[in-house]
Amino acid sequence: MRKLKAGIIGTGNISGIYFQNGRSFEAMEIVACADLDVERAKEKGEKHGVRGCSVEAMLADPEIEMVINLTIPAAHAAVNKQALEAGKHVYVEKPFAVTREEAQEVLQLAKTKGLYVGSAPDTFLGGGIQTCIKLIEDGWIGTPIGATAFMVCGGHESWHPSPAFYYEKGGGPMYDMGPYYLTALVAMLGPITRVTGSAAISYPERTITSQPLHGQKVSVDTPTHIAGIMDFTSGAIGTLLTSFDVKGGSTLPRIEVYGSGGTLLVPDPNGFGGEVKVWRAGSNEWSTIPLAFGYESNARGIGAADMAKAILTGRKHRASGELGYHVLEAMHGFHDASEQGVHYRMKSSCERPEPLPMGLAPNRLD
Repeated sequence: MRKLKAGIIGTGNISGIYFQNGRSFEAMEIVACADLDVERAKEKGEKHGVRGCSVEAMLADPEIEMVINLTIPAAHAAVNKQALEAGKHVYVEKPFAVTREEAQEVLQLAKTKGLYVGSAPDTFLGGGIQTCIKLIEDGWIGTPIGATAFMVCGGHESWHPSPAFYYEKGGGPMYDMGPYYLTALVAMLGPITRVTGSAAISYPERTITSQPLHGQKVSVDTPTHIAGIMDFTSGAIGTLLTSFDVKGGSTLPRIEVYGSGGTLLVPDPNGFGGEVKVWRAGSNEWSTIPLAFGYESNARGIGAADMAKAILTGRKHRASGELGYHVLEAMHGFHDASEQGVHYRMKSSCERPEPLPMGLAPNRLD
């Protein structure tokens, strides 16, 4: 089978792992990269053995069939629409878009053009969460009845070189890290019916302690501590806490899923591998479960590669735009519910992504 030719738009730090992994997948070949800073694109292209060019040149190139959009979140929707208008399939880093309205425009345009659109995160395709999905499907914990998910830290001003955007509208812990947790939960439990929550700005100002902006003050314009509740279509009830306001340590797990026959301890959804544990009803201890799938190390780009394989074979892709939009709507729903003092009823749904088959050869997806 031939490889779909793809180009990267946005050559920031995260592009490195996409270039690296893009050389290995069976269905995708990265042949070019572009950036608003054309010189940076050319430098990155030379480093990774691909052509560096302007965004306009990439979109006009008939050889490139798919764009991998690695721009900043505020530009995600605009670049997605540019790529679709140019007749190219598009896969975008998380979040799918900043607002629900612009995300809907992207989905509608892709439908009108008959093109694929996909969205990170793709960490749920890693060996850790795929093993958890298999355990749930095989009945190891019975019928899922609930889940908890926690992402708590003290914020990014202590280590990030330019952390201000994390505290602007569209930032905060939910929009930054929520996609990993919500995508994993939907992949395991299915779509969400309604959400509610409470959100607060605990500290209206932050002081940067990292370099090179040490000592600068940052105004906080988005909630930094969000506690949410989710009702899944399946009947399970989930809890999600995301916070940049926890200044001490924490012993909270990343994700736990509770079933009628036991509990499943799910690894960090911001990674691909990790330790999976089960405590089955009637036992008195955790059992560690060996991972039953590959892609245990940093496999970022697997979602784009899976979409490329889907385009070539005509099947559905797993890290779909519909999944990305459903997660985006839920994140906004938590904030809406807090502001309005209501339950937010989800307007979208999505299919639970098809699990990967067991026994895949390295770098293969079918």
